[in-house]
Amino acid sequence: MQYFIGVLVIVIGVLLVLKTEWFLQNLGAIAWAEANLGSSGGSRLMYKFMGIIGIFIGFLLVTNMIGGFVMGTIGKLFIR
Repeated sequence: MQYFIGVLVIVIGVLLVLKTEWFLQNLGAIAWAEANLGSSGGSRLMYKFMGIIGIFIGFLLVTNMIGGFVMGTIGKLFIR
């Protein structure tokens, strides 16, 4: 099941990166991105960034490295 979810997240991430204009037309602009990233792409850049993050998380799920990544980065905040 973890592989299926990982591949699904990768596919959605790739679609976000490749079909950014379609997502922008159908989902609309992201106000925060337009205000803070306006001169460098705004919402388009934000959709691409979300897609790249999705691809990264998907690969972590497929390779079963998500637990190690979470514990290595933010896990130390919660363990005494």
